[in-house]
Amino acid sequence: MIPIRKHPQGLTFSVRVQPRSSKNAITGIHGEALKIKLTAAPVGNAANKMCISFLAKYLDVPKSCLDILSGQTSRTKLILVKPKSGEITKNKLNDLKNRIASIVN
Repeated sequence: MIPIRKHPQGLTFSVRVQPRSSKNAITGIHGEALKIKLTAAPVGNAANKMCISFLAKYLDVPKSCLDILSGQTSRTKLILVKPKSGEITKNKLNDLKNRIASIVN
């Protein structure tokens, strides 16, 4: 299982992106990161944008709730997931953690 950590703005977890794949898919775990295959090339921020869009779909959150905190030019990225609206409550954090865990399992 990948570590899901608390952050002042939400929760963070790592992803390992494989660009230029034949399809977009979650393929498992790579070390302590969720492994994702994306069709986009790692040129002009295209793979980063597709990564955010792809994760937003699976987590059922708006793209505006996701940010790449580090790894913009690397295959391994640290993703921040923020609550949809309002202040960060324990219930919102638990909901986000359950959504992240559901795509990992």
